[in-house]
Amino acid sequence: MRTKPTRVELHPLTLADQDEFCSLVRASAELYASRMRLPATAEAFQTWMRRFDDGTNVGFLIRVRETGAAAGTVNINSIIRGRYQGASLGYAAFAPSAGRGYMTEGVAAVMEHAFGELRLHRLEASIQPTNKASLALVQRLGFHYEGVSPAYLYIDGAWRDHERWAVTAPSPWAPDPSLPAV
Repeated sequence: MRTKPTRVELHPLTLADQDEFCSLVRASAELYASRMRLPATAEAFQTWMRRFDDGTNVGFLIRVRETGAAAGTVNINSIIRGRYQGASLGYAAFAPSAGRGYMTEGVAAVMEHAFGELRLHRLEASIQPTNKASLALVQRLGFHYEGVSPAYLYIDGAWRDHERWAVTAPSPWAPDPSLPAV
């Protein structure tokens, strides 16, 4: 799927990433504003990491190949099999590396993983309308606008509207064995 070399690598998110992750989240608080809440303490990180225990969520750090620095994080959330074969994406840049294109490359690598190894057919991203950088990212990667979900997620003390964007696997696509034949 990927046609050119990338400046980033995907690394599965582990408990060993706790200190670096939390430090980068704290350094990026202004960047996120009221758009999201990522764990910024050891206790919150350990609680948050439990979401990956059952395999319905998969988390990655995006690392800059040249330096090893963590540029951001991407999660494949709520993986559903059967007739759906899809999931939602959650992602965030870390302030020290924001605006350099690393997230575009990292999300593209996660898409390749999702459509290839995980054999998902559909990925969705829900984005607050004020998050212009995230909207531009999904547009660059071929996601299509599907509409608005009013009061979709409770973030920073309020129910926030989100735009829905989605992309499906490129052809040819090898379905997961859980896809019914008929």
